[in-house]
Amino acid sequence: MTAPDNWQKSSFSDGGDGNDCVEIATSHTHVAVRDSKAPADRTLTFPAGAFATFIGALKTTHSTVTDFARFRG
Repeated sequence: MTAPDNWQKSSFSDGGDGNDCVEIATSHTHVAVRDSKAPADRTLTFPAGAFATFIGALKTTHSTVTDFARFRG
């Protein structure tokens, strides 16, 4: 995956102290995740299908993940 240019920050990341979160960028085949406090640092990249499965599993146990999953589009 080339360097993404479509980063989206979670709405839970409101800029207050301790409220920084993650940013997600998607392509047709991969999902990249980075720390919104350190966007120049390394990213984690996952095959889109594997990431969708991961988010699906989180949604069954953590309702606050639904905002995070929304970025999956």
